[in-house]
Amino acid sequence: MIKKVLVANRGEIAVRIMRSCREMGITAVAVYSDADEAAMHVRYADEAYHIGPAPSAESYLRMDRILDVARQCKADAIHPGYGFLSENAAFSEKCRDAGVIFIGPGPDAIRSMGDKITARKNMIAAGVPVVPGTTEPISDDTKALDVIREVGLPVMIKASAGGGGKGMRLVREESEVAGALRMARSEAASAFGNDSVYIEKFIDSPHHIEFQILADLHGNVIHLFERECSVQRRHQKIVEETPSPLLTPEVRSAMGEAAVAAAKAVNYAGAGTIEFIVDDNRNYYFLEMNTRLQVEHPITERVVGVDLVKEMIRIAQGDVLWLKQEDLFQDGHAIECRIYAEDPDNNFMPSPGRIAHISEPKGLGVRCDGYIYEGYEIPIYYDPMISKLICWSRERDAAIARMKRALYEYKITGVKTNIRFLERIMDCQDFKEGKYNTQFIEKNQDFLIGPLPSDPLNEDRAILVAFADYLRKVDKFETKVIAKEGTADWKVTGRKKNLFS
Repeated sequence: MIKKVLVANRGEIAVRIMRSCREMGITAVAVYSDADEAAMHVRYADEAYHIGPAPSAESYLRMDRILDVARQCKADAIHPGYGFLSENAAFSEKCRDAGVIFIGPGPDAIRSMGDKITARKNMIAAGVPVVPGTTEPISDDTKALDVIREVGLPVMIKASAGGGGKGMRLVREESEVAGALRMARSEAASAFGNDSVYIEKFIDSPHHIEFQILADLHGNVIHLFERECSVQRRHQKIVEETPSPLLTPEVRSAMGEAAVAAAKAVNYAGAGTIEFIVDDNRNYYFLEMNTRLQVEHPITERVVGVDLVKEMIRIAQGDVLWLKQEDLFQDGHAIECRIYAEDPDNNFMPSPGRIAHISEPKGLGVRCDGYIYEGYEIPIYYDPMISKLICWSRERDAAIARMKRALYEYKITGVKTNIRFLERIMDCQDFKEGKYNTQFIEKNQDFLIGPLPSDPLNEDRAILVAFADYLRKVDKFETKVIAKEGTADWKVTGRKKNLFS
């Protein structure tokens, strides 16, 4: 039985994993860089160990240092979270060789599905529908043109070892091929240390829908239904929901069976995600497999009622999967919004800095997975996502209304965030009607990014949030104000300055 887990990650996912460990009676160990000495995951863990300077290449990506800590603290297992070393076959292999359980798939499965070209070959062999394109790396402009003329424009040039939108280029004209190929390879080499790229047909009006799977070490595989992930900016997901408003029960069942077949084809074990591209006619094609826990896993947990981290730990220690496909169903509707420290008014540039104030939303059906606190300094070295807001209700309309309420309650000052931008998404007619795809933000950019509607309350709120933050900084914020307990600072400030009647 696993008794001690080292979490080889940081931020909200490290805290989230540690919470499940605590419920299971498992000791949680944190590792941290210079920049994260005061981070929430360090404070929450049972033990914490320093592993190097702030840059991830010198800390969270240092396999040797992480394994040294595992030996030092006598950890039974390592959970990699997502990002960093989570899909690194060499790290999975080194853990195995060191006698430490890697809470995730084995190195062979990671290699099979981590490389997109190899994954495409495996899925074709397993009979899973795949987007038309190449099954070998493309480096020559002439060969690229031959492929493009065969499958037809538009096409996507994609990094074989990629993810997160890096190493991707859309080509709509033959004249764009040489430049797009060169840029995709260069970005892929920089991001992943591998410049291999491939070409696949670009599906117009695509929907990005993924299926969560769990597989044990005894050959049992199930799926836990889908997540709709089509609200994206620069190929990065921003809002996810489940169930998908696009799928019918028949298509959902067929895609679930394809997801299970995909996992079985590579003898997969652990939690994973099979990602599909789906067109407006609900034709679906395998896109890739993420051999790790996904950022958006909480909405599946909320709708299906399964703690995926606990299941990963049980699978890793050799337990037989106790869940049966026929017993699983989707209960209600869940939506996740990713909260970023970034400035939507300045091309979504990251906004690191000190958190002056934070008030997280609460109430029925609201979950907030975050890691920041008042006084915390958001580092410049890592991804700017600071929390995930998850809302659930019985019906989709009610879930959207709850998310709008929760976003309205979410107050963070000291840094810029995308909270108001997310509020706009909830108010957008295409989203409310469930009639959207991966082009949603581009199509609705004027509504999402444009000036706020003329609403004096919204205008006063924005002014007063900034003013409350300023007063706090100069230490002139007086708290002896007659107000209801729990009244937000910006409202108190407004009453002090007689700006609210």
